[in-house]
Amino acid sequence: MDPRVYRYVCPGRVVNIQRSNGLIHKATVKAVNVQQSSVSVEWCEAGIVKGKEVRGWAACWSYPLFCMALQKCFHFYLVRRKSNIVKEMEKMKNRREEKRAQLSEIRTKRAQEIDSNCPNWEFARMIREFRATLDCQPISLSDPIEEHRICVCVRKRPLNKQEINKKECDVITVPSKCVLLVHEPKQKVDLTKYLETQTFRFDFSFDECASNEMVYRFTARPLVQTIFEGGKATCFAYGQTGSGKTHTMGGDFSGRAQNASKGIYAFASQDVFFLLSQPRYRSQDLEVYVTFFEIYNGKVFDLLNKKAKLRVLEDGKQQVQVVGLQEKQVSCAEDVIRMIEMGSACRTSGQTFANASSSRSHACFQIILRQRGKLVGKFSLVDLAGNERGADTSSADRQTRMEGAEINKSLLALKECIRALGQNKSHTPFRESKLTQVLRDSFIGTNSRTCMVSVCFVIPYPHNGGGETQNQMEIEETEMNEENAGLRHSVCLSKDEEEDLSPHLFNFREAMSQIGEWEEKVAEQLRELRQKITTELDYLLGITEQPDYDLEKFVSRAKYFIEESSRNFLSARETLNALEVAMQLEEQASKKIRKQRHQ
Repeated sequence: MDPRVYRYVCPGRVVNIQRSNGLIHKATVKAVNVQQSSVSVEWCEAGIVKGKEVRGWAACWSYPLFCMALQKCFHFYLVRRKSNIVKEMEKMKNRREEKRAQLSEIRTKRAQEIDSNCPNWEFARMIREFRATLDCQPISLSDPIEEHRICVCVRKRPLNKQEINKKECDVITVPSKCVLLVHEPKQKVDLTKYLETQTFRFDFSFDECASNEMVYRFTARPLVQTIFEGGKATCFAYGQTGSGKTHTMGGDFSGRAQNASKGIYAFASQDVFFLLSQPRYRSQDLEVYVTFFEIYNGKVFDLLNKKAKLRVLEDGKQQVQVVGLQEKQVSCAEDVIRMIEMGSACRTSGQTFANASSSRSHACFQIILRQRGKLVGKFSLVDLAGNERGADTSSADRQTRMEGAEINKSLLALKECIRALGQNKSHTPFRESKLTQVLRDSFIGTNSRTCMVSVCFVIPYPHNGGGETQNQMEIEETEMNEENAGLRHSVCLSKDEEEDLSPHLFNFREAMSQIGEWEEKVAEQLRELRQKITTELDYLLGITEQPDYDLEKFVSRAKYFIEESSRNFLSARETLNALEVAMQLEEQASKKIRKQRHQ
């Protein structure tokens, strides 16, 4: 009962009541039963106490005078009670309608997002929703440049037209200048789809909007000063085939046409000549030279000298020399750009599993400072060949397989060298590949600096699900871990690395290594044969030109020459047989890998 009503009908209250015969008199309220909604009253009549119980509030209204006593507040109470209920019901109704409208809007929005041509639209939506929660602060030109002896950066390549047309899923996010996120689509046992996001930290991270000039500002530009101080600097572009390494280093490409002025090669040369024009260096009689060579299948070729084959030798001072490499003197940045375009046009490229037009060689462009012929400093800018998974290297013809195996072998050797340097190990395995041999002097020494720019892009899900990109980021972050031990994430083997440790792939790589060794040996034997045969034949023919030569001596020497040549040819044939066996083993291992992949 409402307290205000109770105030009027509480026990002891005197009220007017109307009897059934119409008589009106006063009565005293004796009891109020809230549960039964009844009121008990008493009055005195002719000395006799009488009483009455009125049940139900509705019944009370049949007693007009009693109602008059209650109507003031009780009627107000009933009206207000009813009004609150109506308001609450209206609120509930409004909330239900709003919720229905929101659900309808969400269903409509999701229906619009569904694309029958894009099987991964759910993952794409999850990634968009995740990005909407981030406070992205990408790197800008106003950010400070920090100097590192070994600097590791990452650059995200935007989706190209072909990938956009295929509606492929972008699984890489760069929220800040030092962080990169890789979203890996996952599916639970109950088929529920979800995202697994891994975070990787680098010295600098560049999103898909970053230009070559911005990448250069934070990566290679701080290294230019090093070569003026008698040091050696190296900048690598590392990444999967098709990720944009050659674009980053060499500039814009339209088919085979190249605008070399927009790449790191050209930006570095412009800064070199800018520093040369400063008063500090203007009077030092410094000269600038450039070299441009490629390493293809373990062999070195001069891109500025009609792809002449070069030899890599180590002198008595344990200094690696590229024998025959031509240094071209340049006097301005425009000269350098012409050299870049000329060399890039000669570079070896081909079609691979992952890219229709891929650079199949490591290209090294070097800017060399000399003072009256003496070496002052050297800046090596390296566009590494695109790395592929070990399983991918077994899915093409032998030539492409050999290319891929040699590329992966040299990249692994490079990784091990950087790791050894970062850990200050006593031995650095420079001799494991031609790439690390020719760049040895760029790593060692107290005044040497290195920058690695990892260029990454999306390998379409479900072909890879971001796993290859994740593997690449783990490798790059490993290099940072070695330079900054204990400060960043630990790295585990990815699925691709576990696959690369399979016995069949081990046999494949072993066979590829043997092919390279036997090929080099037979080539060396044939070169020696050509030299010996040419020299001896010229000598024998020269004897016959003499008027009175010793015929017996001539016959004896000629017979010995033929017998010796026969033995040399037989030895070369044995080497060729061994090469043929290695090729057969490689073919068998390749077939087993393909069979394993399709199981």
